[in-house]
Amino acid sequence: MPAICPECDSPIDVDEFDVDIGDELTCSECGSFLRVASDSPLEFELADEDELDEEEDEEEKDGEAEDADDKDDAEDDDDKDDDE
Repeated sequence: MPAICPECDSPIDVDEFDVDIGDELTCSECGSFLRVASDSPLEFELADEDELDEEEDEEEKDGEAEDADDKDDAEDDDDKDDDE
């Protein structure tokens, strides 16, 4: 028996052995973001889109912080060249 989308009640054909609790996917019928709530029986819950946006924002901030560190290192290298 397939799992059911909690938003549109469409069947979602996913093998319960292919997913873990907390995995996220999108309903092919309504496009809702879903999270695996239970693996036996397989059940989904709506994933909070704000949480998804926050996770993406955090990843972007981490990438920007790394870029800033790289720029600081490059400036330090330039300062060393000026001292010589």
